[in-house]
Amino acid sequence: MIVADQQFDRVTPVRSTLATGLTPVYWLGNAPNQFSGWVAGLFTTREDVKQENEGLKARLLILERRALKYAALASENNELRRLMNSSELLDDRVIVSEVVGVSPDPYSHEVIINKGRSDGLQVGQAVLDAHGLMGQVVQTSQITSRVLLVSDSSHAVPVEVVRNGLRAILLGTGDSGTLDLVHVPDTADIREGDLLVSSGLGGRFPRGYPVAEVSLINKEPGEPFVSIQARPKAQLNQSRLVLVVFSPKGESPAEPEAGDNLPATESAQEGQG
Repeated sequence: MIVADQQFDRVTPVRSTLATGLTPVYWLGNAPNQFSGWVAGLFTTREDVKQENEGLKARLLILERRALKYAALASENNELRRLMNSSELLDDRVIVSEVVGVSPDPYSHEVIINKGRSDGLQVGQAVLDAHGLMGQVVQTSQITSRVLLVSDSSHAVPVEVVRNGLRAILLGTGDSGTLDLVHVPDTADIREGDLLVSSGLGGRFPRGYPVAEVSLINKEPGEPFVSIQARPKAQLNQSRLVLVVFSPKGESPAEPEAGDNLPATESAQEGQG
């Protein structure tokens, strides 16, 4: 058979038939090895699952941090856009500043901004956010300034009603969401929803900046004046970027006069907040 296979290739069909018949034997012989590999791949160890879970958690935290960062950048971008739109409506020169600190005194509504004398800031300058008047600069250092908010109980702003020009004084109450409009006669034409803007009287605040909106009017019988509350337009507890307004060239912010309802903060300690 060997000679016949070598010389005449007569055994090839027989070899092919035998190989075909032995295929199930080969498969059965290799089956245990394939089965064990399949089972090992089907059941992973608890340690592998734990490691994979920790890896996925780490990736999730990284993605969440990136998402928060992008959200913060988008919010800052929107705030800058609003500030740019606000500055375009003003005739005065302004500079963008950032709130970097808040007074820890619960009875004092003050914030610290990251612009100071080196940027040209002076006491008395008006400070706005994208929605309205926030307050005024009451103290400056070389690189920071202290801003007294309109909601402080010692702060006063001369205002007028946009609808009819009625003038009055808007006082802070110590509540960031409420201001008092004082000395308004009971016969005055004022309504809820009226917009109050700075009147420019006294020379401290430039005229025409939105300050508050009348939210509540209470008329007591027999009283000569009306009790009026207003809601600040500025987001006093939320705004991070603000505009500091510079007076027209050749003018300087008005200094407090005797009798003004303004705080004496020149002796306040710097660096607070």
